[in-house]
Amino acid sequence: MQGALARLMAEPELWIDPVAVFAATALAAWLARYVLLHALRGWAKRVQSRPGMILVEGLRVPTMVFIAILAVHFAIQASALPDVVTSLGRKVLEGLWIVFFTAMCMRLARDLARHYGAAIPGAQRVTSLTQNLAQGTVLLVGALGILRLFGVGIAPLLTALGVGGLAVALALQDTLSNLFAGFYVAVARQVRLGDYIKLNTGEEGYVADITWRSTIIKSLAANLIIVPNTKLAQAIVTNYHLPDKPMSASLQVSVSYDADPDAVLRALLEVAVQGARQIPGMLAEPAPSAAFDPGFGDSGMGFTVGFWVEEFAGQFAVRNELRKRILLRFRADGITIPFPTRTVRLEGQGKP
Repeated sequence: MQGALARLMAEPELWIDPVAVFAATALAAWLARYVLLHALRGWAKRVQSRPGMILVEGLRVPTMVFIAILAVHFAIQASALPDVVTSLGRKVLEGLWIVFFTAMCMRLARDLARHYGAAIPGAQRVTSLTQNLAQGTVLLVGALGILRLFGVGIAPLLTALGVGGLAVALALQDTLSNLFAGFYVAVARQVRLGDYIKLNTGEEGYVADITWRSTIIKSLAANLIIVPNTKLAQAIVTNYHLPDKPMSASLQVSVSYDADPDAVLRALLEVAVQGARQIPGMLAEPAPSAAFDPGFGDSGMGFTVGFWVEEFAGQFAVRNELRKRILLRFRADGITIPFPTRTVRLEGQGKP
């Protein structure tokens, strides 16, 4: 160690030239980075480009690493190190460059997938499966680049993976089934993030995420329901957000047989029309309706109020508010809501 230090002190050209090359390269590259990012950020703000801002944020930190790798590379080439060392150093630096470049591209792929997925009409967010597939593709390309850099043959490796892949596929049959089922669900776009769905087995709620193994549904009680993707792909699904979020709902009311049906229909329709203008989540178009249905009941006459709401979960609050308004209107108009009654007829078996 002391001998090496003594040589460096005796022959300063051994380290002065590499250090000077390192400093000059780092400075020039940093200035180029500053100008490039400043121009790109200004353009993105000027045209309101979200992908441009994503690119700026994605390049900000990795470019500093690239500058350091580039400066070290030129410094090694300018040094008096043996050819074996410089050759090995070049390969190591190229490997590091590929690693950091792959990591940067994975982040950009994830962020751009989120952006363009959210920009699709009707979509809300991009699933975890979509982001993982985008990042996995970039990672695979980067891994192949590193293998090729260090002279590892890709063709024999692919052959070995093909043979071993059959055994892996058999062992992970259920996992792969869920993976491809989730990919199908995400691509078909019949079930999207944020949609309210109900399965034929009874599970229902908002789609929170679609992962490589399962679809996560958040119920109205804020509980998570984990459904394997294969089960979801095979299930009969009712999507309350397709083709549109607005949906029809109804409310049934029973009144006494002493009431005038026309007066009841008029009162119900007036309450519903007024409510459509005042109750949050209730739509005025299509217009509310009232019908003498289901009609004659055991204890009274049944009526149905039809209305439209903005989305599935909004019907509960709207129905609650309508019930209160209908009750107040019936009390004001003298319309009574009957209690369950039964008429019992007794027939004697004969005179005593």
